[in-house]
Amino acid sequence: MALPQPERLRGELRPLVERAVSSVGFDLEDIEVRQAGRRRLVRVVVDADTGVGLDDIAVLSRRISAELDQHDAVLGGPYTLEVTSPGVDRPLTLPRHWRRSKLRLVEVALNDAAGFTGRVGPAGDDTVLMLVDGRMRELRYADVKRASVVVEFRHPPEYELRALAEAEEAKADRDDLGEVAEEHK
Repeated sequence: MALPQPERLRGELRPLVERAVSSVGFDLEDIEVRQAGRRRLVRVVVDADTGVGLDDIAVLSRRISAELDQHDAVLGGPYTLEVTSPGVDRPLTLPRHWRRSKLRLVEVALNDAAGFTGRVGPAGDDTVLMLVDGRMRELRYADVKRASVVVEFRHPPEYELRALAEAEEAKADRDDLGEVAEEHK
């Protein structure tokens, strides 16, 4: 069964756009292609550990546009390019999303229907440490059904930031001890 036109285009564009985005150190989060009158609208969502500023968007727009222009047969006509960063309401679906949300308040729904709100601490490849109701909780990404950042209009409480910093330091110490133990085997 053939893919619908926008999905086929999205699949063909992804490696081209990803090459342009990664060449300047950013991550491609999403591509959306839809018809907008006589043109196609190509919406590209990018992110980075350091965030994405307006100057970054300008550089990325030029790189992506140059790449698309070299492969104009893929789009088959005029297009409008929109480059943006993910909004705060973007779901946290990958470890890098959790790392980038460090110290942010996150609402989590678990696969077993339970849920909670907590502050994000150190995030690894499979788990994240969170401060939930004053206690540290290790959360496996595989157990998360949905997670998103809660918009806060105040700075996080100092005691929460201290607790997360101490937990991160303790985790680093444990990791260092584990590496030393591995070296002595």
